[in-house]
Amino acid sequence: MTIAALLVDLLTRNWALVAMVTTIAFLMLFPYLIIMKYVRISLNIMRDTKPPLSRAPLDFDPLDGTTVEFTARDGVPLQGLIVRGARPPAPAGAPTNPARGMVVFCHEFCADLSTAARYCRPLLDAGYDIFAFDFRGHGGSESVPGYSPRQWVSDGEVNDMLGAIDFVDDLLRSENRPRTLGLFGVSRGACAAILAAEQSPLVTAIVADGAFSTDTTIEFFMKRWAYIFAKVRVVYENHHPAFWRFLRWCMMHFARREFRCDFPSVRKSIMRSAPRAMLFIHGEKDSYLPLEQCRKLYALAGQPKHIWVVPGARHNQAVTTAAQEYAERTTLFFDAYLAGDERAEARLSGAATAAGRASTPPHEPRVAA
Repeated sequence: MTIAALLVDLLTRNWALVAMVTTIAFLMLFPYLIIMKYVRISLNIMRDTKPPLSRAPLDFDPLDGTTVEFTARDGVPLQGLIVRGARPPAPAGAPTNPARGMVVFCHEFCADLSTAARYCRPLLDAGYDIFAFDFRGHGGSESVPGYSPRQWVSDGEVNDMLGAIDFVDDLLRSENRPRTLGLFGVSRGACAAILAAEQSPLVTAIVADGAFSTDTTIEFFMKRWAYIFAKVRVVYENHHPAFWRFLRWCMMHFARREFRCDFPSVRKSIMRSAPRAMLFIHGEKDSYLPLEQCRKLYALAGQPKHIWVVPGARHNQAVTTAAQEYAERTTLFFDAYLAGDERAEARLSGAATAAGRASTPPHEPRVAA
């Protein structure tokens, strides 16, 4: 009897076992193929998707300050800029009036510390000192071999933020100033600011313009891109929420291996952090990062917190869409929670409540600002 005949006889005698094994293999292989398809799509998003910038080259005057060198927490050499705010004239014979506070500016992806000129000039006029710096791989800061900066905040940017906070802490000590500071971040810079603040009790106030959490944002993109790439509707229409969470976990595992860095969750960081004042800013027409992502972070933050949804603004465009109001709100926020001005806090709360009421869709419960 030939080998082929022996195999046919064996399958015939054990058809039930063969059917069970085949079914089990199919039930295991089919979900695996679905998961890997989504993982490949999501990794492409992390590799290639770049957010729009808020500026064109040289569309603002750069700030004049003192260039300094410092290191990230993991030793990467970085470049920063100290800019002193306006000081009102002091009475004759009296010492120079002190600054209202120190604010660390955290630029967006593909920008550099010069972007601080667009966002922070009103703060300088109000008497705040600004420390702006270049994240690794941007501007005058060095990078790490094998590491490519991406629009998704990694542990590298968090180390940069912590190094900047350490540098500013030493500066405040040397000038005998209160060891408190504010953070002002835009998009990925806002994410890095929130993550670093979890580890630093010096941070008392954070302005987060266009903040998002990588995990929930990637999950949003997975669902949106599934409608484009999945050819069978049942593949993307009937998944339980637990499936998307599991898929997100798988994708982040592959991302850590491919990009050789961690992508911490801003969402989880806010839940773990001690409450501190936060002002969330987001463009109403942000097509890159939907407003829902900002609202999720706002809901998780402790008090005091404020949210300002800017009508008509797209991603990173609030500062140009509503320039005057942007300057007023950010200055009021730091006046209230960094300089300790109670009147500014009352004004900010009233403005934020009115804005939140106007921007909350009728079907959503209103959250007091």
